[in-house]
Amino acid sequence: MLQKLRREFVVITMSLVGLVLVVALGSALVSSYMNQSNMVYSALTHGLTGDLDFKPHFGDQDDGHGPNWLTLSADVSEDGTIIAKSSYYIDPDVLTQIIAEVLSSSEDSGHDAALHLSWMRMQNETGWRISIVDTQYVDAALARQTVTDVVIVLAAMAALFVIVWILSSWIMKPIQKSWDSQRRFVSDASHELKTPLAVILANTQILLDDKHVPPDTRAWIESTNDEATHMKALVEDLLTLARTDEAQADGAKRVLAMEDVDLSELVDECAIEFDGVAYERGCSIESDIAPGIHIQADRTQLARAVRTLVDNATKYATKGTVVRVRLTKPDKHAVLTVNNASAPMDPDDLEHIFDRFYRSDKARSREETGGFGLGLAICKGIIDAHGGSICAKSTAEEGTTFTVTL
Repeated sequence: MLQKLRREFVVITMSLVGLVLVVALGSALVSSYMNQSNMVYSALTHGLTGDLDFKPHFGDQDDGHGPNWLTLSADVSEDGTIIAKSSYYIDPDVLTQIIAEVLSSSEDSGHDAALHLSWMRMQNETGWRISIVDTQYVDAALARQTVTDVVIVLAAMAALFVIVWILSSWIMKPIQKSWDSQRRFVSDASHELKTPLAVILANTQILLDDKHVPPDTRAWIESTNDEATHMKALVEDLLTLARTDEAQADGAKRVLAMEDVDLSELVDECAIEFDGVAYERGCSIESDIAPGIHIQADRTQLARAVRTLVDNATKYATKGTVVRVRLTKPDKHAVLTVNNASAPMDPDDLEHIFDRFYRSDKARSREETGGFGLGLAICKGIIDAHGGSICAKSTAEEGTTFTVTL
């Protein structure tokens, strides 16, 4: 869980900083493009309105120390014959090609990326006045700036990743320490409670076996025995949670007894096991299990998770309805769904259904449901420890469905 939290912190931080960096550099690139475009437009406009010998320039003229953005104007007849042009030299083949492109276009301006030429045209008494600007240096400058910005973003993101990863490790240290302390406390406390609870249960059983105990006293002993039994179940649940937490934190292979498990057989056994329970609760179980699905898992823990889902479904199913257990393998993952027909759950309850000690039906007592609100939390812990996922959906039309992906 903590590793997942660390990864989320890194992803969110890098996404936010990366977005700011991309927006900043992108804005600068767009600004440069707009400035260059405005300068090109100004040169084209001058080429249309001035004399043919008028030669507008961007910045200084070419004196051997830098590029000169050339502008050429030409008067062209309707059939493409050049009547007159300014004195700037341009390759005749290129000029013929660009004039043909201009005359065939339905627009009054355009840009030929292959030739690095921008053009604008205006009709006059002889046919067309065409203004042409060489944008080779403009295009090259924008391309260089784009490449530079991309390199800056990639280098900055790489450096940021290293910094954020180290920073996240430092931030997570106190959280890790607190998490480990809490986990050890739950595990140690649960172990320490098992012995006195075993003694209490043994003593109450001895007293219950004594036929000379008065009826009034026997009622108190039975109450003590029941509560001790519930407490034992709670302690065992807490120990299971501690083990699943350890499996998620330290790696499943170190804690879970991983082996090849026939998931199809396991789910089928669990469904059959609850047939009688479902009948007593006024519903039935219908299973649709694809054969031969095998996974690497801790059979005992995974069986507990499946039993929890089936038990939960039969417990809350509307009387006279069917609980559907379905196992498929549509791709590389096995998908288990357990559905029951019941009133739709409140969205707030659905959001917290896997939280520890959370009870969706607060009107029911523990005696009615027989649990502490840990069943689904344990189920999720087991699934997470196996590298899988579990989710719940509840609607009035389809009832409540739990989906496990392994």
